[in-house]
Amino acid sequence: MPLTFPIFMDYHSTTPVDPRALTDMMPYFTDRFGNAASRSHSFGWTAEEAVEHGREQIAKLIGASSEKEIVFTSGASEATNLAIKGVAEFYKDKGNHIITSVIEHKSVLDSCKRLAKEGYEITYLGVDREGRVDPEAVKNAITDKTILVSIMLANNEVGTVQPLAEIGKITRARGVLFHSDAVQGIGKVPFDVDAMHIDLASMTAHKLYGPKGVGALYIRRSKPRVRLVAQMDGGGHERGVRSGTLNVPGIVGFGKAAEVMMTEGVEESRRILGLRERLRERIMSRLDQVFINGSMTDRLPGNLNLSFNFVEGEGLMMAIKDVAVSSGSACTSSSLEPSYVLRALGVGDELAHSSIRFGLGRYTTEEEVDFVADLVVEKVTKLRELSPLYEMYKEGIDLKSVQWVAH
Repeated sequence: MPLTFPIFMDYHSTTPVDPRALTDMMPYFTDRFGNAASRSHSFGWTAEEAVEHGREQIAKLIGASSEKEIVFTSGASEATNLAIKGVAEFYKDKGNHIITSVIEHKSVLDSCKRLAKEGYEITYLGVDREGRVDPEAVKNAITDKTILVSIMLANNEVGTVQPLAEIGKITRARGVLFHSDAVQGIGKVPFDVDAMHIDLASMTAHKLYGPKGVGALYIRRSKPRVRLVAQMDGGGHERGVRSGTLNVPGIVGFGKAAEVMMTEGVEESRRILGLRERLRERIMSRLDQVFINGSMTDRLPGNLNLSFNFVEGEGLMMAIKDVAVSSGSACTSSSLEPSYVLRALGVGDELAHSSIRFGLGRYTTEEEVDFVADLVVEKVTKLRELSPLYEMYKEGIDLKSVQWVAH
């Protein structure tokens, strides 16, 4: 199969819509355009039926006991805000303590930051060098004021999958609610809200081959029944939890994407893992001073986060501009800051600046993997030829012992 450019290897940022999801969505833009809240005619009934079917498909994918436990939102960031702030507000008489980790998505961290300003106590748990949260650390952090623990299913940068089942046992035993930002891992690694004792889970369609602009929050309805305060006021849609006209075509696409993941996800993950290992082997067998960030045992199948010592990540991205990847630096207005996730793993600033995240997915081919591996090896080799530090390293000079003099 001939290669087409640019090559997309940033599947953690978003995914293309699966044609099967798009086919199911199309009639709801034109012929079946009713508002799901219109209960007085067939246009509304048809839309409502489609929405309920989408709920069922998503509930099945995550092991929810009822489709009524799925509440639709504009995306996972809104779902997370609703979960964390909604629970904090509802249970504030019970306690004001929330536990999360330092490598969570910004929607979790910034929601917690907002609550901290309102007097809530937030405990930010560290992670080990592979990005794992220790369940014992969760257990030790819980107090009689703890109302919520929020730990992600899988990290979006380094791909580490968290031990949610172990953490869930702890939270359930202590009567503390457990929320998970499950965005990156749903359909790709095992995730079952009942087996893992998860009470709330944030999801979005565009990370599993559905459309952008539609997400969902799983809210457990029994054992325990989770209550929260709505964060958006309006017409009382979604049983009063989230007001706003539902994105019917988006929900249809989300549902279909979930159904495809349900039937094909395990086999697909196996194939993607093979491609990721091919990419890793073809790069690491030909270059020295390349380091893997994150766990190799508990990891998303399509994630490969590598640090290329003696190379600037931004420079490498420019050199491979025909390949869509992301770097371990985040642009801010005044500087290039290393990723807070890599820092939390203990990765030094220089290695963090040299890191690249490759995200493989449903439409990644073997030809693309081979081309990208060859291109990366070629460009890293050329960039290192321009690096005096790499030359010193090759000569056996211990760079840590060098005394640098400022002029």
